[in-house]
Formats: sequence, C-alpha cells, structure tokens
Amino acid sequence: MAILGIDEVGRGPLAGPLVVGAVILPENWPDWVTELRDSKKLSAKKRNYLSEIIEKEAPATGLGWVSPIEIDELGISDALKLATRRAVEEVRKRSVSFSQIVIDGKVNFLEGTSLANYVSTAIKADDLIKEVSAASIIAKVARDNYMVEAGKLYPKYGFEKHVGYGTTKHIAAINEYGICEEHRKSFEPIKSLIGFVRDKNVVKNTTSIGAKGEDAVCEYLVQQGHIIVARNFKTYFYEIDIISVCDGKIYFTEVKTRRNNLHGGGLLAIDAKKLKQMKYAAECFLKYYKFKFGGFDPLLAAASVNGDYQVSDWLIIH
Repeated sequence: MAILGIDEVGRGPLAGPLVVGAVILPENWPDWVTELRDSKKLSAKKRNYLSEIIEKEAPATGLGWVSPIEIDELGISDALKLATRRAVEEVRKRSVSFSQIVIDGKVNFLEGTSLANYVSTAIKADDLIKEVSAASIIAKVARDNYMVEAGKLYPKYGFEKHVGYGTTKHIAAINEYGICEEHRKSFEPIKSLIGFVRDKNVVKNTTSIGAKGEDAVCEYLVQQGHIIVARNFKTYFYEIDIISVCDGKIYFTEVKTRRNNLHGGGLLAIDAKKLKQMKYAAECFLKYYKFKFGGFDPLLAAASVNGDYQVSDWLIIH
C-alpha cells in the first residue's frame, strides 16, 4: 500500500500563508521520482519542473493553506494542525488508498483524528522519504508563487524576493511603511510594534446546531454539482461558512440555521451590513488564493436550514 507524505512550508516567515503539502506517489516509481529531495536543496527552476510533474502524474496531491489571519487567531502550532488536516482532506477527495502517513519532523499534526495511528514522524523525512520530498516541493512552489503575486499587490515589501521571511530589507520596509494584510501580527517584531494580543475568547463555529446546518448545506451543494473548497474561512471581521465551486463560478455561502420559523426564515438575517461583511471576506479569500481561484466568477449566496436540518432555501444574493 502507498505512503502519504506530508511536509510544511512557511512556518517561520513574518508574512504570507502557511502551506502543507501532501502527496501519494505512483506505485511503480517513474524515473523522475529519483530526482526528488528536500525542496530547499533544489534550484527554483528544478523545483518548478518537479512540482509540475508531481501535480500531473502523482495519483493524489493536496495543499492545505492557512492564512495569516488564521495563524494570528490560532497560533502557529494549531495552524500547522489545521493546514495538515486541510491537505489530507484534499488528498482523500481523490479516493486513493494509503497505508501509512509520514510527516517531516517530530510532531504528529494528525493527533486526535481518525488517522493518528497511521502516522510516523521522522526528522529530515523531506530528504529521505520520496513522498515527503514531493510534498515539500509542491508546497514550496505553491507558496513561492503566492508570494510573487503578493509582491505585485504590495510592492514596497519585496515579498517576491524574501517570500515573507524577516530579512533586513523586509524589516526595514515594515519600519518605514508599517504592515499590510499579509503580515502575521502575532510574530515578532511585528507583535511588539503594533501591540498585538491574541483574543483568547474567540468562539469557533463548532456548535452542534451551526455545524449540522452547514453539513446539510454542504451535502445539498454537492448534490447540485458543487465542489466544497473551504469551510469557516475567517477574517478579523467576518467568517464565510462554506466556499464552493461549480461551472467556473465560486460561491460564498452564509448558512442560517433556525430551530423554527416563528421569527421568519434564516435568510431574513442577511441585512445590508452582513452582505458588506460577506463581500469583504470573499475578497480576502480570493486575494489569498488568487493563484487557484482567480479565474472563477465570485457570487455570494445564502442558505436557510430548518429545525430538521433540511435546506429550505439556497439562493444567490449578490
């Protein structure tokens, strides 16, 4: 049975997302597999070449992205767990079997999940285990490409050169211009510069009512031909419940679950203020993942779920 290799990129930078790669290689290794190694030991040209082959020929690949905002909310340890889970979810959508998971490093980021017992951790696995090498390569290339795009949006910081790490020039730019939306406010020296304090009272959307309602809407959307690409995408000001794609369009759905309709259906809760917040969150998501969803037409939608967790309405609102 196959090995699922996992590695992360972007743990230490002051800006940009954290990305975890996950890869299952072909059963009978083609010649290019022998060229795989720790992405840091490859030239940019070689990484790009191998990443393209891996994405094209590997039976299953996945990338788990965690935004700077999520890193600030969760802390880097929990962000690594979240990114790993997202990467594995992408792989499992391919329905490719594996018997072992190898994660680079010392920490089992799948601890507490149904896959925890399948995991082995190994220091320098990214240079010793070809599946982990492949994971490190696709994650590195994807994140570097993202930071190049971020450099175009924020040319003062030189993201395309240092990809968010705390180089002398990067810190000098922060001191001169302040920070932008790509910066991690919980990382030093930015944390001290702006006086960031993590809100320990942030309430995650894990209530049984809300979660069951979202599950019902996800099932409904999948039946309509949608692919769910994200759930509970957070900004500092708002959270999008479900993000899905279908027929070249990307949908940002707000889910309202009501125990009953005595006070009207859930869609009545979508007022002008909430619509503005949804639009902002959708714009943030498309900016973070422009490399992947930039060609999709964005639409805002709302779903109403009744007390029996049945979808009573789903409609486009903007």
